[in-house]
Amino acid sequence: MFRAKLSVVPRWVLLCAAGLLAACSSTPVDPTAGWSPNRLYTEARDEAAAGAYDKAVPLFEKLEGRAAGTPLAQQAQLEKAYAHYKLGEKAQAIATLDRFVKVHPSSPAVDYALYLKGIVNFNDNLGMFGFLTRQDLSERDQKAAKESFEAFRDLVARFPESKYAPDARQRMTYIVNALAEYEVHVARYYYHRGAYVAAVNRAQMAVADYRNVPALEEALFIMVRSYDALGLEQLRDDTRRVLEKNYPNSEYLTRGFKPDSSPWWKLW
Repeated sequence: MFRAKLSVVPRWVLLCAAGLLAACSSTPVDPTAGWSPNRLYTEARDEAAAGAYDKAVPLFEKLEGRAAGTPLAQQAQLEKAYAHYKLGEKAQAIATLDRFVKVHPSSPAVDYALYLKGIVNFNDNLGMFGFLTRQDLSERDQKAAKESFEAFRDLVARFPESKYAPDARQRMTYIVNALAEYEVHVARYYYHRGAYVAAVNRAQMAVADYRNVPALEEALFIMVRSYDALGLEQLRDDTRRVLEKNYPNSEYLTRGFKPDSSPWWKLW
């Protein structure tokens, strides 16, 4: 009589199958799976209000997907950008805001997106502990300041009546002053180290690129002193006349360089 042979399953096959079943059974369950978009938004807002921005971000991301194409999804995207900003995740915040402006160019919230983009770069440039280190804003990398200015300028140009425009204009003025002061700071650095040609070049950049900013007075003074050190008397005298005409009461001409003091930007 024919008897069928029962095949013996190798032990390693059984172990692999058991492992797969265990992995499937341990897959985390999404507790928000049954939540409505409104509940997701409420929970995300609550987490953000409590300062738990790390918990708010994934909830806003889920909401973007589940409410895609709705105003609620747009709101979630903006609030996610703000949460990234509060977490110190500048790159993620900027990327989210850029995507929002590109995808929703006609949204009534575009002005806010541009304003927040400016704030992200503005605060990154200013620094939270500047008042402790006494480090002048003009001494830092200016890339963030320039990007902040561009965002504010775009906002003011496109939405001059926006409620965010007045503050954006003030910050633009502040940034321009800081950028001019940066050039003067570098020029001053070169002058005090005897690099007079380099000092003249940086001071000239400030004079050429900016108008009606406080730093130009010192820029002209640095040029006067540098030309004098180089023995260029004609250029020295011409620059001095310009300085005297524009700043007839300039203390630089009577007292020289000002002593170190509190950063000029602390009044902001």
